[in-house]
Amino acid sequence: MQFKDYYSILGVEPGAGDAEIKTAYRRLARKYHPDVSKAADAAERMSEINEANAVLCDVEKRAAYDAIGQGRQAGERFTPPPGWDEGFEFSGAGSPLDEGDHSAFFEELFGRMGRQTRPPPRGRAGDGAHRARGEDHHAAILLDIEDAWQGARRQISLKSPRLDAEGRAHLVERTLEVTIPPGVKAGQLIRLAGQGSPGWGGGAAGDLLLEVHFRPHPRFQLEGADLLMALPLAPWEAALGAVVPVSLPGGRSLKVRVPAGTQSGQVITVRGRGLPARQPGDLDLRVEVILPSAHDPRARALYEQMARALPEFDARKQHAAAEDAAVSEGAR
Repeated sequence: MQFKDYYSILGVEPGAGDAEIKTAYRRLARKYHPDVSKAADAAERMSEINEANAVLCDVEKRAAYDAIGQGRQAGERFTPPPGWDEGFEFSGAGSPLDEGDHSAFFEELFGRMGRQTRPPPRGRAGDGAHRARGEDHHAAILLDIEDAWQGARRQISLKSPRLDAEGRAHLVERTLEVTIPPGVKAGQLIRLAGQGSPGWGGGAAGDLLLEVHFRPHPRFQLEGADLLMALPLAPWEAALGAVVPVSLPGGRSLKVRVPAGTQSGQVITVRGRGLPARQPGDLDLRVEVILPSAHDPRARALYEQMARALPEFDARKQHAAAEDAAVSEGAR
């Protein structure tokens, strides 16, 4: 995916004010709108212009975009770093583009954050006839995989831009205590009641929805409720079979039976021992046979003895036969 420079798309500087951005958008819209432009790429250009305008005219999206865009160039390869948006709070007001299509770049940055929910009610504030619930807010929360196993209580700081009397944006920060329930999954929303926008006309405040993401872990990987991890085995454990200990997140462990003849790359699945959710996932163990170093004279002597005792063993043929058997099994 390539980085999009929304400022250059609209032809304005990063410090441009709202009025300058709106003027640039109108000028480009008159030039590239498909109803008036004869250019072959008019529709594509107009879509790009609409997207840039939607981000730069939205004080929340612009603040998040500016934070991740510092030092980046248009067209360079781009992948948002994990948790880049942690700490940014988006209201539910959204922008007109949120109801239509966006580029992969837009979707990768903002996802479900800032989707339009409901417009403010018309009428005077405090008028009972116009009582309405406040908008929900959205933010990302970055957790350790261990938090999903045992639950946790975390303190988070959220920043959201607010306009001052002169129309300039300033980041306002607040701190909240959050209870992480055991079994939470990536993409799940944790709801904090009453932490969104105030209601209108005496209506209830909206909620804050925290979308769960997990930090990369050196040993564990979650796919839904399934836990994936490597299972290192000694050659004799894989060849002869064994019962080996496996350490799980949160300090838990279990013993797993390894069938005789297990090969590297095979996956041993332990049902129901993944994420301890309402519907527990599975534990998938990817076998990695670890050879003793031939620099050890004892290991080297044993390797040489096996080479002499098993001259007919051909690892390449064995591997090809296993692949053929897997293909035949899959075709049935």
